Amino acid sequence: MAQQFQTLDEALEKIEKVRQARQGKFYLKDKTIILSHGSGGTASHNLIEGMIGKIFSNPLLDQMDDSAILPINGSDARLAFTTDSYVVSPIFFPGGNIGELAVNGTVNDLAVSGAHPLWLSVGLILEEGFAIADLKQIIESMQAAAEKAGVQIVTGDTKVVQRGSADKIFINTAGIGLFQFPINLSSFNAQPGDKVLLSGPIGDHGIAVMLAREALEIEADIQSDTAPLNGIIQNLLDATKAIHCLKDATRGGVATVLNEIALSSNVAIAVDEETIPIRPEVNGACEILGLDPLTIANEGRFIAIVASEDAETALQALQNNPQGSEACIIGEVLEEPEGMVFLRTALGGHRVLDMLVGDPLPRIC
Repeated sequence: MAQQFQTLDEALEKIEKVRQARQGKFYLKDKTIILSHGSGGTASHNLIEGMIGKIFSNPLLDQMDDSAILPINGSDARLAFTTDSYVVSPIFFPGGNIGELAVNGTVNDLAVSGAHPLWLSVGLILEEGFAIADLKQIIESMQAAAEKAGVQIVTGDTKVVQRGSADKIFINTAGIGLFQFPINLSSFNAQPGDKVLLSGPIGDHGIAVMLAREALEIEADIQSDTAPLNGIIQNLLDATKAIHCLKDATRGGVATVLNEIALSSNVAIAVDEETIPIRPEVNGACEILGLDPLTIANEGRFIAIVASEDAETALQALQNNPQGSEACIIGEVLEEPEGMVFLRTALGGHRVLDMLVGDPLPRIC
Protein backbone atom coordinates (compact mmCIF):
# COMPACT_ATOMS: atom_id res chain seq x y z
CA MET A 1 0.00 0.00 0.00
CA ALA A 2 1.06 3.59 -0.51
CA GLN A 3 2.49 5.23 2.57
CA GLN A 4 -0.28 7.09 4.39
CA PHE A 5 0.05 9.47 7.32
CA GLN A 6 -2.73 9.82 9.85
CA THR A 7 -1.21 12.86 11.58
CA LEU A 8 0.94 15.83 10.59
CA ASP A 9 3.50 14.91 13.27
CA GLU A 10 4.01 11.51 11.67
CA ALA A 11 4.62 13.10 8.27
CA LEU A 12 7.02 15.70 9.66
CA GLU A 13 8.99 13.02 11.48
CA LYS A 14 9.55 11.24 8.17
CA ILE A 15 10.52 14.49 6.45
CA GLU A 16 13.12 15.20 9.14
CA LYS A 17 14.72 11.81 8.49
CA VAL A 18 14.89 12.65 4.79
CA ARG A 19 16.41 16.05 5.49
CA GLN A 20 19.13 14.50 7.63
CA ALA A 21 19.85 11.83 5.01
CA ARG A 22 20.26 14.41 2.23
CA GLN A 23 22.23 16.91 4.33
CA GLY A 24 25.74 17.41 3.05
CA LYS A 25 25.22 15.66 -0.29
CA PHE A 26 25.20 18.92 -2.28
CA TYR A 27 27.73 21.75 -2.05
CA LEU A 28 27.65 25.19 -3.66
CA LYS A 29 31.20 26.15 -4.68
CA ASP A 30 30.43 28.56 -7.55
CA LYS A 31 31.05 32.27 -7.08
CA THR A 32 28.54 33.40 -9.74
CA ILE A 33 25.32 32.07 -11.24
CA ILE A 34 25.77 30.07 -14.46
CA LEU A 35 23.21 28.62 -16.87
CA SER A 36 23.67 25.13 -15.40
CA HIS A 37 22.15 26.35 -12.14
CA GLY A 38 18.79 26.32 -13.97
CA SER A 39 19.18 22.94 -15.67
CA GLY A 40 17.54 20.82 -12.99
CA GLY A 41 20.69 18.70 -12.71
CA THR A 42 23.62 18.60 -10.31
CA ALA A 43 24.34 22.35 -10.45
CA SER A 44 20.70 23.16 -9.68
CA HIS A 45 20.73 20.85 -6.67
CA ASN A 46 23.99 22.40 -5.46
CA LEU A 47 22.39 25.85 -5.62
CA ILE A 48 19.04 24.90 -4.09
CA GLU A 49 20.03 22.32 -1.48
CA GLY A 50 23.54 23.68 -0.91
CA MET A 51 22.45 27.26 -0.26
CA ILE A 52 18.87 28.43 -0.90
CA GLY A 53 17.19 25.49 0.83
CA LYS A 54 19.50 25.77 3.84
CA ILE A 55 18.63 29.42 4.38
CA PHE A 56 14.87 28.90 3.97
CA SER A 57 14.91 25.55 5.81
CA ASN A 58 11.74 24.48 7.61
CA PRO A 59 9.97 21.11 7.99
CA LEU A 60 7.56 21.72 5.11
CA LEU A 61 10.16 22.98 2.64
CA ASP A 62 12.78 20.36 3.51
CA GLN A 63 10.81 17.61 1.79
CA MET A 64 11.99 19.18 -1.51
CA ASP A 65 9.23 17.70 -3.65
CA ASP A 66 7.39 19.34 -6.56
CA SER A 67 4.66 20.64 -4.25
CA ALA A 68 4.54 21.61 -0.59
CA ILE A 69 2.01 19.55 1.35
CA LEU A 70 0.20 21.82 3.82
CA PRO A 71 -2.20 21.04 6.67
CA ILE A 72 -5.52 22.90 6.91
CA ASN A 73 -6.25 24.32 10.39
CA GLY A 74 -4.60 21.40 12.14
CA SER A 75 -7.09 18.90 10.67
CA ASP A 76 -6.38 15.77 8.66
CA ALA A 77 -7.29 17.69 5.49
CA ARG A 78 -4.33 18.80 3.36
CA LEU A 79 -3.63 20.89 0.30
CA ALA A 80 -0.76 20.96 -2.18
CA PHE A 81 0.87 24.27 -3.15
CA THR A 82 3.42 24.75 -5.92
CA THR A 83 4.99 27.50 -8.00
CA ASP A 84 7.17 27.62 -11.12
CA SER A 85 8.56 30.13 -13.61
CA TYR A 86 8.81 29.67 -17.38
CA VAL A 87 11.45 31.29 -19.57
CA VAL A 88 11.47 28.94 -22.58
CA SER A 89 13.04 30.13 -25.83
CA PRO A 90 11.49 30.23 -28.40
CA ILE A 91 8.15 31.05 -26.84
CA PHE A 92 6.34 29.22 -29.66
CA PHE A 93 7.57 25.72 -30.51
CA PRO A 94 6.19 22.59 -32.23
CA GLY A 95 3.38 21.26 -30.07
CA GLY A 96 2.87 24.26 -27.80
CA ASN A 97 3.97 27.62 -26.43
CA ILE A 98 5.17 29.14 -23.19
CA GLY A 99 1.64 29.77 -21.90
CA GLU A 100 0.34 26.23 -22.40
CA LEU A 101 3.59 24.94 -20.92
CA ALA A 102 3.15 27.07 -17.79
CA VAL A 103 -0.36 25.81 -17.08
CA ASN A 104 0.45 22.17 -17.76
CA GLY A 105 3.67 22.26 -15.75
CA THR A 106 1.93 23.62 -12.65
CA VAL A 107 -1.01 21.22 -12.95
CA ASN A 108 1.46 18.33 -13.23
CA ASP A 109 3.45 19.34 -10.15
CA LEU A 110 0.21 19.18 -8.16
CA ALA A 111 -0.94 15.94 -9.78
CA VAL A 112 2.26 13.99 -9.02
CA SER A 113 1.84 14.93 -5.35
CA GLY A 114 -1.46 13.03 -5.40
CA ALA A 115 -3.58 16.18 -5.12
CA HIS A 116 -6.53 17.22 -7.26
CA PRO A 117 -5.49 20.49 -9.03
CA LEU A 118 -8.02 23.28 -8.64
CA TRP A 119 -6.70 26.84 -8.88
CA LEU A 120 -3.79 28.66 -10.54
CA SER A 121 -2.27 32.12 -10.41
CA VAL A 122 -0.48 33.71 -13.37
CA GLY A 123 2.25 36.35 -13.20
CA LEU A 124 3.40 37.94 -16.47
CA ILE A 125 6.66 39.83 -17.00
CA LEU A 126 6.44 41.49 -20.42
CA GLU A 127 9.21 43.21 -22.34
CA GLU A 128 8.55 46.59 -23.88
CA GLY A 129 7.82 46.07 -27.59
CA PHE A 130 6.33 42.59 -27.24
CA ALA A 131 3.59 42.04 -29.83
CA ILE A 132 0.04 42.20 -28.46
CA ALA A 133 -1.03 39.56 -31.01
CA ASP A 134 1.53 37.12 -29.60
CA LEU A 135 0.45 37.89 -26.03
CA LYS A 136 -3.20 37.28 -26.95
CA GLN A 137 -2.34 33.93 -28.50
CA ILE A 138 -0.42 32.89 -25.38
CA ILE A 139 -3.20 33.99 -23.00
CA GLU A 140 -5.81 32.15 -25.06
CA SER A 141 -3.70 28.99 -25.03
CA MET A 142 -3.38 29.26 -21.23
CA GLN A 143 -7.15 29.45 -20.85
CA ALA A 144 -7.62 26.49 -23.20
CA ALA A 145 -5.04 24.46 -21.26
CA ALA A 146 -6.71 25.35 -17.96
CA GLU A 147 -10.10 24.25 -19.25
CA LYS A 148 -8.62 20.98 -20.54
CA ALA A 149 -7.04 20.29 -17.14
CA GLY A 150 -10.19 21.27 -15.24
CA VAL A 151 -8.58 24.13 -13.29
CA GLN A 152 -9.32 27.84 -12.98
CA ILE A 153 -6.94 30.79 -13.24
CA VAL A 154 -8.17 32.88 -10.33
CA THR A 155 -5.56 35.57 -9.69
CA GLY A 156 -2.42 37.09 -11.18
CA ASP A 157 -0.15 40.04 -11.84
CA THR A 158 1.38 41.81 -14.85
CA LYS A 159 4.60 43.81 -15.02
CA VAL A 160 6.32 45.48 -18.00
CA VAL A 161 10.08 46.01 -18.13
CA GLN A 162 12.18 48.11 -20.48
CA ARG A 163 13.25 46.77 -23.85
CA GLY A 164 16.29 44.53 -23.37
CA SER A 165 15.52 43.79 -19.71
CA ALA A 166 13.76 40.50 -20.53
CA ASP A 167 13.22 38.22 -23.52
CA LYS A 168 9.70 38.95 -24.76
CA ILE A 169 7.76 37.25 -21.94
CA PHE A 170 8.42 35.34 -18.71
CA ILE A 171 5.57 33.60 -16.86
CA ASN A 172 5.26 32.59 -13.22
CA THR A 173 2.45 30.28 -12.17
CA ALA A 174 1.40 28.95 -8.79
CA GLY A 175 -1.18 26.28 -8.09
CA ILE A 176 -3.30 24.84 -5.29
CA GLY A 177 -4.79 21.36 -5.14
CA LEU A 178 -6.64 19.34 -2.54
CA PHE A 179 -6.08 15.76 -1.40
CA GLN A 180 -9.03 13.41 -1.64
CA PHE A 181 -7.47 10.74 0.61
CA PRO A 182 -4.37 10.57 2.89
CA ILE A 183 -1.83 9.26 0.38
CA ASN A 184 1.83 10.32 0.34
CA LEU A 185 3.70 10.06 -2.98
CA SER A 186 6.95 11.77 -2.04
CA SER A 187 10.35 10.83 -3.40
CA PHE A 188 11.40 9.39 -0.02
CA ASN A 189 8.93 6.48 -0.26
CA ALA A 190 10.69 4.12 -2.72
CA GLN A 191 11.31 0.65 -1.26
CA PRO A 192 13.54 -2.25 -2.38
CA GLY A 193 11.54 -4.52 -4.67
CA ASP A 194 9.40 -1.72 -6.12
CA LYS A 195 9.05 -1.46 -9.88
CA VAL A 196 9.83 1.67 -11.90
CA LEU A 197 7.17 2.65 -14.45
CA LEU A 198 7.51 5.30 -17.18
CA SER A 199 4.34 6.78 -18.68
CA GLY A 200 5.58 7.16 -22.27
CA PRO A 201 8.35 8.08 -24.73
CA ILE A 202 10.93 10.56 -23.48
CA GLY A 203 12.86 13.51 -24.89
CA ASP A 204 10.18 14.94 -27.18
CA HIS A 205 9.85 18.33 -25.50
CA GLY A 206 13.52 19.20 -25.09
CA ILE A 207 14.45 18.19 -28.62
CA ALA A 208 11.41 19.95 -30.16
CA VAL A 209 12.37 23.21 -28.43
CA MET A 210 16.04 22.90 -29.33
CA LEU A 211 15.38 22.21 -33.01
CA ALA A 212 12.97 25.16 -33.17
CA ARG A 213 15.46 27.48 -31.46
CA GLU A 214 18.64 26.56 -33.27
CA ALA A 215 17.09 26.10 -36.74
CA LEU A 216 19.27 23.03 -37.23
CA GLU A 217 19.05 21.25 -40.56
CA ILE A 218 17.63 18.08 -39.05
CA GLU A 219 14.47 16.83 -40.73
CA ALA A 220 12.35 15.41 -37.94
CA ASP A 221 8.69 15.79 -37.03
CA ILE A 222 9.11 16.14 -33.27
CA GLN A 223 6.40 17.76 -31.16
CA SER A 224 6.56 18.78 -27.52
CA ASP A 225 4.78 16.33 -25.22
CA THR A 226 3.38 19.14 -23.05
CA ALA A 227 0.08 17.97 -21.57
CA PRO A 228 -1.82 17.89 -18.26
CA LEU A 229 -1.20 14.68 -16.32
CA ASN A 230 -3.94 14.91 -13.70
CA GLY A 231 -6.35 12.74 -15.68
CA ILE A 232 -4.00 9.81 -16.26
CA ILE A 233 -2.67 10.04 -12.70
CA GLN A 234 -6.23 9.87 -11.38
CA ASN A 235 -6.75 6.71 -13.48
CA LEU A 236 -3.61 5.27 -11.90
CA LEU A 237 -4.68 6.08 -8.34
CA ASP A 238 -8.16 4.68 -8.99
CA ALA A 239 -6.59 1.39 -10.09
CA THR A 240 -4.24 0.91 -7.13
CA LYS A 241 -3.16 2.65 -3.96
CA ALA A 242 0.19 0.79 -3.96
CA ILE A 243 1.92 3.81 -5.52
CA HIS A 244 4.92 4.87 -3.46
CA CYS A 245 6.20 7.82 -5.51
CA LEU A 246 5.32 9.93 -8.55
CA LYS A 247 7.64 12.44 -10.25
CA ASP A 248 7.23 14.25 -13.56
CA ALA A 249 10.45 14.09 -15.56
CA THR A 250 10.95 17.75 -16.48
CA ARG A 251 14.31 19.54 -16.18
CA GLY A 252 17.16 17.05 -16.08
CA GLY A 253 14.98 14.31 -17.54
CA VAL A 254 14.44 10.75 -16.37
CA ALA A 255 18.04 10.36 -15.17
CA THR A 256 17.82 13.27 -12.74
CA VAL A 257 14.40 12.24 -11.40
CA LEU A 258 15.59 8.70 -10.70
CA ASN A 259 18.66 10.04 -8.89
CA GLU A 260 16.48 12.34 -6.78
CA ILE A 261 14.35 9.37 -5.73
CA ALA A 262 17.36 7.17 -5.01
CA LEU A 263 18.96 9.89 -2.85
CA SER A 264 15.79 10.72 -0.95
CA SER A 265 14.84 7.11 -0.27
CA ASN A 266 18.39 5.84 0.34
CA VAL A 267 17.95 3.07 -2.22
CA ALA A 268 19.49 2.04 -5.53
CA ILE A 269 17.59 1.98 -8.82
CA ALA A 270 18.40 -0.17 -11.86
CA VAL A 271 16.77 0.50 -15.24
CA ASP A 272 16.96 -1.47 -18.48
CA GLU A 273 18.02 0.58 -21.49
CA GLU A 274 16.11 -1.58 -23.99
CA THR A 275 12.79 -1.01 -22.20
CA ILE A 276 12.92 2.81 -22.22
CA PRO A 277 10.63 4.17 -24.97
CA ILE A 278 12.32 6.78 -27.19
CA ARG A 279 10.94 7.81 -30.56
CA PRO A 280 13.36 7.09 -33.45
CA GLU A 281 13.31 10.77 -34.46
CA VAL A 282 14.30 11.86 -30.95
CA ASN A 283 16.95 9.19 -30.65
CA GLY A 284 18.40 10.16 -34.03
CA ALA A 285 18.50 13.85 -33.14
CA CYS A 286 20.21 13.04 -29.83
CA GLU A 287 22.86 10.93 -31.60
CA ILE A 288 23.58 13.74 -34.07
CA LEU A 289 23.78 16.36 -31.31
CA GLY A 290 25.70 14.17 -28.85
CA LEU A 291 22.94 14.26 -26.22
CA ASP A 292 21.60 11.60 -23.86
CA PRO A 293 17.79 11.34 -24.16
CA LEU A 294 17.65 10.27 -20.51
CA THR A 295 18.73 13.78 -19.47
CA ILE A 296 16.39 15.63 -21.85
CA ALA A 297 13.39 17.46 -20.34
CA ASN A 298 9.84 16.21 -20.78
CA GLU A 299 6.60 18.06 -20.05
CA GLY A 300 4.04 15.25 -20.27
CA ARG A 301 5.81 12.19 -18.83
CA PHE A 302 6.20 10.88 -15.30
CA ILE A 303 7.91 8.16 -13.30
CA ALA A 304 5.87 5.97 -10.96
CA ILE A 305 7.44 3.84 -8.24
CA VAL A 306 4.99 1.03 -7.54
CA ALA A 307 4.92 -1.97 -5.20
CA SER A 308 5.98 -5.04 -7.17
CA GLU A 309 2.75 -6.95 -6.63
CA ASP A 310 0.67 -4.12 -8.14
CA ALA A 311 3.02 -3.12 -10.97
CA GLU A 312 1.06 -4.90 -13.70
CA THR A 313 -2.21 -3.40 -12.46
CA ALA A 314 -0.63 0.06 -12.51
CA LEU A 315 0.82 -0.51 -15.98
CA GLN A 316 -2.56 -1.60 -17.35
CA ALA A 317 -4.19 1.52 -15.89
CA LEU A 318 -1.63 3.71 -17.65
CA GLN A 319 -1.90 1.89 -20.96
CA ASN A 320 -5.69 2.15 -20.91
CA ASN A 321 -5.35 5.94 -21.09
CA PRO A 322 -4.35 7.38 -24.51
CA GLN A 323 -1.61 9.42 -22.79
CA GLY A 324 -0.08 6.23 -21.43
CA SER A 325 -0.52 3.87 -24.36
CA GLU A 326 3.26 3.38 -24.56
CA ALA A 327 3.85 3.16 -20.81
CA CYS A 328 6.17 0.41 -19.63
CA ILE A 329 8.09 -1.02 -16.68
CA ILE A 330 11.69 0.12 -17.07
CA GLY A 331 13.41 -1.09 -13.91
CA GLU A 332 13.34 -1.84 -10.22
CA VAL A 333 14.37 -0.46 -6.84
CA LEU A 334 17.26 -2.22 -5.09
CA GLU A 335 18.51 -2.07 -1.52
CA GLU A 336 22.06 -0.95 -2.35
CA PRO A 337 24.31 0.81 -3.14
CA GLU A 338 22.26 3.60 -1.63
CA GLY A 339 21.73 6.74 -3.69
CA MET A 340 22.94 5.21 -6.97
CA VAL A 341 21.16 4.68 -10.30
CA PHE A 342 22.39 2.10 -12.81
CA LEU A 343 21.57 1.57 -16.48
CA ARG A 344 21.64 -1.99 -17.78
CA THR A 345 22.79 -1.34 -21.34
CA ALA A 346 21.58 -3.00 -24.52
CA LEU A 347 25.04 -4.57 -24.87
CA GLY A 348 24.68 -6.39 -21.55
CA GLY A 349 26.85 -4.09 -19.46
CA HIS A 350 26.12 -1.64 -16.66
CA ARG A 351 26.90 2.05 -16.26
CA VAL A 352 26.15 4.63 -13.62
CA LEU A 353 23.29 6.89 -14.64
CA ASP A 354 24.01 10.21 -12.98
CA MET A 355 22.12 13.48 -12.76
CA LEU A 356 22.43 15.91 -15.65
CA VAL A 357 25.80 17.67 -15.47
CA GLY A 358 26.05 21.02 -17.24
CA ASP A 359 23.22 22.45 -19.35
CA PRO A 360 23.24 21.29 -22.99
CA LEU A 361 19.71 22.66 -23.56
CA PRO A 362 19.24 25.95 -21.71
CA ARG A 363 15.80 27.57 -21.41
CA ILE A 364 13.62 24.68 -22.48
CA CYS A 365 10.94 25.32 -19.85
